[in-house]
Amino acid sequence: MRTIKGPAVFLAQFAGDEAPFNSIEGLAGWASAKGFKGVQIPTWDKRVIDLKQAAESQTYCDEYAGKLAEHGLVVTELASHLQGQLVALHPAYDHPADSFAAPEVRGNPAARQAWAVEQLHLAAKASRRFGIDRHVTFSGSLLWPFLYPYPQWTDGLIEDGFDEQARRWRPILDAFNESGVDLCYEIHPAEDLHDGLTFEMFLERVGNHPRCNIMYDPSHLVLQAIDYLAYIDHYHERIKMFHVKDAEFRPDGKTGAYGGFQPWIRRAGRFRSPGDGQIDFKAIFSKLSGYDFDGWAVLEWECCLKNSEDGAAEGARFIADHIIRVSERAFDDFVKASADRTINDAILGIDRSTRS
Repeated sequence: MRTIKGPAVFLAQFAGDEAPFNSIEGLAGWASAKGFKGVQIPTWDKRVIDLKQAAESQTYCDEYAGKLAEHGLVVTELASHLQGQLVALHPAYDHPADSFAAPEVRGNPAARQAWAVEQLHLAAKASRRFGIDRHVTFSGSLLWPFLYPYPQWTDGLIEDGFDEQARRWRPILDAFNESGVDLCYEIHPAEDLHDGLTFEMFLERVGNHPRCNIMYDPSHLVLQAIDYLAYIDHYHERIKMFHVKDAEFRPDGKTGAYGGFQPWIRRAGRFRSPGDGQIDFKAIFSKLSGYDFDGWAVLEWECCLKNSEDGAAEGARFIADHIIRVSERAFDDFVKASADRTINDAILGIDRSTRS
């Protein structure tokens, strides 16, 4: 077994236009002061990173890593959620998602999709330059508008949609394979890969690609009433990344999983700061450690109630307190007898002299 690394923090929710949140140097100082040891980088935010430079220049990556090292930090992973969303997007989302892309491709779905694919290729190369072997993204929402079938799906719609997802993503997975990087899909409502079965449908269509893996965030499973601990049992071999984000699901007589078009504060399912929700993180850290998870525990802070500064400080402590430094020996080794086949034979009543 290996000890989970951490605490780390996903910078997407903290980057902003005011210092210290408007540069990687400022964010690094802030994260270090909160008690984090690593940072997960949102590659769509140019205040934080220039993805093209990172993909093309080892010097840029070395200098970037050096800035973090000055604060005792490392890059844990790169993230491309917004670009991944645009790889496979249903036309219903054209206008809302246009802002995810570079200005020059907005309003042009074909150009926007090509731009998104290029971004993923850059992310694979940049990850390699940073010496990182895993990356997180979204699958996109080609089929999400058809989640609840009324009017009924036309025959073959879901199968065709997953075939198309695989057609678009297979070359990207191959590019990540060439760079030696696992591509981890965040299993997330509003994405076509939103639970275990949808991941399996996709995985089958990409030929059980070795780089097709999972970013595990239990909060998104809680909001779907999925057993988030059993999920680890099913998919631990594909879980390569881990977001520490809490949630609570409290349906009542007026609303449930769909939220009734309400703001987060009024939904039955809400994200909370770690320790404030319903998730049993002690059990999660135990299961992941038992399955030899060797990645980082990364805080993704999203809470409808708590101040983000408090959430970050508390989150760093929360992760540090939950990481299990795994044992190097069994607790009952002191009563263990040394290996001796003669004794074993005597215990089992075996007489080897009679064997031919």
